[in-house]
Amino acid sequence: MEDLVVRDAEVVDGSGGPSYRADVVVDGGRIVSIVKEAAAAGCQRPSAMRELDAEGLVLSPGFIDMHAHSDLALLRDPDHSAKVAQGVTLEVIGQDGLSYAPVDERTLEEVRRAITGWNGYGEDVDFDWRTVGEYLDRLDRGIDGHGIAVNAAYLIPQGTVRALVMGWEDRPATPEELARMRELVARGLEQGAVGLSSGLTYTPGMYADDAELTELCRVVAGYGGYYCPHHRSYGAGALAAYAEMVELAGRAGCPLHLAHATMNFGVNAGRAGELLDLLDRALDAGADITLDTYPYTPGCTTLAALLPSWASEGGPERVLARLADPATAERIRRELEVTGSDGCHGVPVEWDTIEVSGVADPSLGAHVGRTVRELAEAGGEAPWEAARRLLVEDRLGTTILQHVGHEENVRAIMRHRAHTGGSDGILRGAKPHPRAYGTFPRYLGHYVRESGVLSLEECVAHLTSRPAARLRLPDRGLVREGYRADLVLFDPETVAPGATFAAPRALPAGIPHVLVDGRFAVEDGRRTDVLAGRSVRRTPG
Repeated sequence: MEDLVVRDAEVVDGSGGPSYRADVVVDGGRIVSIVKEAAAAGCQRPSAMRELDAEGLVLSPGFIDMHAHSDLALLRDPDHSAKVAQGVTLEVIGQDGLSYAPVDERTLEEVRRAITGWNGYGEDVDFDWRTVGEYLDRLDRGIDGHGIAVNAAYLIPQGTVRALVMGWEDRPATPEELARMRELVARGLEQGAVGLSSGLTYTPGMYADDAELTELCRVVAGYGGYYCPHHRSYGAGALAAYAEMVELAGRAGCPLHLAHATMNFGVNAGRAGELLDLLDRALDAGADITLDTYPYTPGCTTLAALLPSWASEGGPERVLARLADPATAERIRRELEVTGSDGCHGVPVEWDTIEVSGVADPSLGAHVGRTVRELAEAGGEAPWEAARRLLVEDRLGTTILQHVGHEENVRAIMRHRAHTGGSDGILRGAKPHPRAYGTFPRYLGHYVRESGVLSLEECVAHLTSRPAARLRLPDRGLVREGYRADLVLFDPETVAPGATFAAPRALPAGIPHVLVDGRFAVEDGRRTDVLAGRSVRRTPG
């Protein structure tokens, strides 16, 4: 007897084609049989040890989060309902050029400090790995040797590689240093990473010039991986920054996946069409390009990320020293407020759009949910002084929401043929962005059912088969016989995010069942204790 038959489901199989009614049989973690229109055909119904009546529910492949920041959450949180409850069965981590492998003792400590705002410091995690392969092995063991909540693929973080080889200095790499970085990227790909990420508005990745990045991308291309840059500007220089990445990937012969591909800030209102024209020209000329977005207008990052690149050189302690020096702090203020810091995408900062979403120091919790301008007015000081004080007191660990997006751009980009879904979800902080808990049901509820921006079949393809194709996964992303049984069942009439900006950790509605590797991670709307996730490693060839 097979393990499970899902009876009378409306199957949206991830291909983009029309849905159909079927019984779907699962055994040994795979889909072993699909019997279409089983009840109407009058044929013998498949049987299994367990039957699930899916009347009124859509069965689709599990959703793939193409831009996740769960690098430590997967190892510390066995529940991980932030993603499991959304129907996510695979996350792509190692994003934005900064993560925890490959490292040595020095680099690990520096990276932990630098991205505390994303993942916490990790004091409750045993950092018993140093290489990419060891980190993936650690994901396989997961929590107490039992695995992790969902599957995970890993991008080699270019900024971490640069920090390991060169430190946090703003200078070109020597030939010897570049050779060492190429070697580390190759080794990480051999050990199972699916590609390379960059954070080109974050230190130290932003210090790499195009020649250095091109050489690393050539290595990635040779192993069949892809390049995923957070490029150099999402503001004043956004179109030029997108064009730079398209040209760079083309020179390297490397597939390109544009991270959280938004057009933000006032200078880019209504300009999504210009970006999409750029991408269409490249695609029509034979380029291999995909992108991901989250279905919200505000962004999320760290307060320290807004600082100019020169102020961030040398790592966290050097940054804090500069902030403590009045003359240097005034120079930073002028770039932020007058000329436009490269950390703020070349746009002068508007302090009333910067909302504190989380702090590393619990004693500063009263600041959460307030804009920098509100903090300044309450303290009787200038906005920059309020921001500077918070950066110093929280030792750069503050996360922020940045309310600078445009709904018309969000909608235009999500319709594009190269689009996939990614939450960019930062799970830490007292008031995280609701995209961490709500991205996938928001696509299905708001943008499919309520707004009609995408059809249900189109949207599911964006969230399943397209990401799986980018990741070169031969047996995920579709409801097909022989494919992995990473599946989600949802009610198309009620699926919706629970998370809001006021209650960002509320779980979604209308997703009663989620299977990871054929096992119920969510059953009847409740999280089980199943930890069936493992690392998903690059497919050779």
